[in-house]
This record gives sequence, C-alpha cells and structure tokens, in this order.
Amino acid sequence: MGTKTLTITEEAYERLKDMKRSDESFTDLVLRLTKGEEDVWKGCGEWTDTGFAEAVEEERERFDTDMEERDVLSG
Repeated sequence: MGTKTLTITEEAYERLKDMKRSDESFTDLVLRLTKGEEDVWKGCGEWTDTGFAEAVEEERERFDTDMEERDVLSG
C-alpha cells in the first residue's frame, strides 16, 4: 500500500497526538477514527472509573445542603 503526505495545522496535529494511543501509529489512529462503525453503543462507558460520577454526586449534595441552609428546599 502506498503512502500520502498530508499538511495539517499545529493545532490539528496536537489534537491527533493527544488522541493517539502509545501502541499505535498516526496511520492506525486515522483508521481507528474513521472506520465508520454503526455501533450506537460506541463510547458508552468511556467515563467509567474516571471519578466523574462521584464528583457530580458530591456537587449535588453540596448544592442541596446550600439550598437547605437558604431555606429554599425545606419549604
């Protein structure tokens, strides 16, 4: 298979570099990002084990406490 040379901006390069896995080439990355899967569940679970859900719950509890202290939620 032949090769092509592409010109992209520094910003585009940095974004691609940030997305590239340590075990893949830029060609692998482009193929992975453009493989056109029809999987509607693709990406589900991406936030697993990131602490995001816990942070949201903590913020919700803090908000509720603040509203109760302001007597907004208690009536």
